[in-house]
Amino acid sequence: MTQVEGIRPLSEVLREHALDRPDQVAFADEERQVTYGRLEERTARLAGHLAAHGLGRGDRVALLLGNTVATVEGYLAVTRAAAVGVPVNPQSSDAELSHQLDDSGARFVITDGSHLDQVTRLRAERPHLTVVLAHGEDPGALSFDDLATTEPARGPRDDLGLDEPAWILYTSGTTGRAKGVVSTQRGCLWSVHSSYQGVLGLAPDDRLLWPLPLFHSLAHILCVLGVTVTGATARILPGFGARDVLEALRAEPYTMLLGVPSMYFRLLDAVEESGRPVPDLRVCLVTGAATGAALAEAVERVLGAPLVNSYGSTETCGAITMSRPDAPRVPGTCGTVVPGAELRLVDPRTGRRVAPGEEGEVLVKSPGLLLGYHGRPEETAAALRDGWYRTGDLATRDEEGRLAVTGRVKELIIRAGENIQPGEIEAVLRTVPGVRDVAVTGRPDEALGEVPVAYVVPGPGGWSPAAAIAACRDRLSYFKVPVALYETTALPLTGSGKVSRRRSPRAGRGNPAAGRGS
Repeated sequence: MTQVEGIRPLSEVLREHALDRPDQVAFADEERQVTYGRLEERTARLAGHLAAHGLGRGDRVALLLGNTVATVEGYLAVTRAAAVGVPVNPQSSDAELSHQLDDSGARFVITDGSHLDQVTRLRAERPHLTVVLAHGEDPGALSFDDLATTEPARGPRDDLGLDEPAWILYTSGTTGRAKGVVSTQRGCLWSVHSSYQGVLGLAPDDRLLWPLPLFHSLAHILCVLGVTVTGATARILPGFGARDVLEALRAEPYTMLLGVPSMYFRLLDAVEESGRPVPDLRVCLVTGAATGAALAEAVERVLGAPLVNSYGSTETCGAITMSRPDAPRVPGTCGTVVPGAELRLVDPRTGRRVAPGEEGEVLVKSPGLLLGYHGRPEETAAALRDGWYRTGDLATRDEEGRLAVTGRVKELIIRAGENIQPGEIEAVLRTVPGVRDVAVTGRPDEALGEVPVAYVVPGPGGWSPAAAIAACRDRLSYFKVPVALYETTALPLTGSGKVSRRRSPRAGRGNPAAGRGS
C-alpha cells in the first residue's frame, strides 16, 4: 500500500503558510475573514490558553458550532494543543449531544451563543465540562476571542504525532446510536493528498464556495484540512440555500463548489429563473448520492463545470472513489478508486469476490482508514478485518473499474425471498419526466415480508404516477415494481446530506396502482 512522503503535521503547515502567504485569506464567513498569518497566530494562542486551562494531551474537545471561521480555528487549535477534536452536529437534540459528550469523554466544549442554553442545561449534570464561548458572552465560560487575541503564558504544544488519535467524528446514526470514528492526522492528510489534490487538483489558487455543514466528514477533510494544507481559500456559507449560493457566486469568482443533489437542483432553478449567467467554475463536487445524466448535463451547461461524483465515508477519512473532471463520467457511477487505495467487492455472506458487474459489499484498504470506533472494540473488530474495512455498502463495478453504489446491506428489501435494492428502483424512477428526486424503502407486508414503496419529489412541471409505474414495469422484474408511490415536497436527509430511506415520509397523495403482489 502506498505511503505518501511529505505529509507533515498541521502545525508545521500553518507555520510555513504564515511565512509564505501571510496576507492571503484562508477562510471567510458572513462576518469576518482570517488570513494565513492570523490563522497561525490565533490557533497558536488558543492552543496555549486551552492547555493553561487544563486541557491535557489526548483530552477530547467537542466543537458545537455552526458554519463560521471560528469552527475552523477551533479544529486547528485543538490539534495544536495535542488534544482530540470532536465535531458535533449543531442541530443535535439534547439526547444526541449528551450521548456524544459522554461517549467521547469530552472535557471542553467550544460553542457559540445560539447553543449556550443547550450546553448550560447539559453542563448541570457534567460539571467537569469547561465551556469556551464564541460569538457571545457568559460569565461561566471562557471567551474564545479573548483566548485567540491574547498571548498565553506558554505557546502551543504542536507535538501531536501523525499517528496519534486526532479527531473523533460521529456517524450519522441512522441505524442506531452514533459511533465515534477515531482518525489520525496522517490518515486524514493522506486523503487530502490522494483524493482532493491528486484527483481534483486542489491547489493554492483554488477558491472554494462551501455551503455544507462543517461538522461533517467531507467538510473536515476537504474544507478544513484540504484548504489549510494546500494554502487555498474557502468562503463558508451558513447553509446550502440556493439563493445564498447564487449571490455568493455572483459576488466573487470561485473555482470549486460543493453540494448535495437537491442543492444543485434548486441552484440551477434559481440561475435559470434569474435569467443571468454565473461565472464559470472549474469543478463542482456532489456528495450524498451518485447523480444521473440530467443533473450532470445541467450543471455543466449552467455552471460551466464538470460535476464530479465521489464515494467515501467517515471511516475512510474521505473519498475512496472519485470521477475525474477530465475523464468520461458515466451517470450513476462515482468514479474509480483513488491512488493508493484498494477496493474489493465481495459476497456479504460468503466473503468471496464477485465478478465485474455483479453486486457485492464494498471492502476498502487504504492509509486513510479509521483507527477504530471509540470505546467499541467488538464493533471495531467486526468492521476491520485483516486491514480491510467492511463498509456495509453494496455496489457493482464495471470493466473500467467505475463503482456504482446500489444500497446498504441493511437496506435490502426482501420480498417473498427475493432481494431488492432500493437504488435500482430509484435509478429507474429518476428517468421519468417530472421526477425531481426519489427514495425507495421497504414496507412490512403480512404475506410477502416486505414490499417496495417510493416517495417522489416532483419537479415544478409535475409528474405522472402512471408513467412512473409504466417505466418500472418496463425495466424491472415484477417483484421490484413499487406497490405504492407517495408524493412529497422533500426527502429526509441525514446530517451529511444523504437521503435517509428509512425515515422517508408518507406525505401527500399515494398511488397504490403498482405491480402484482406475488
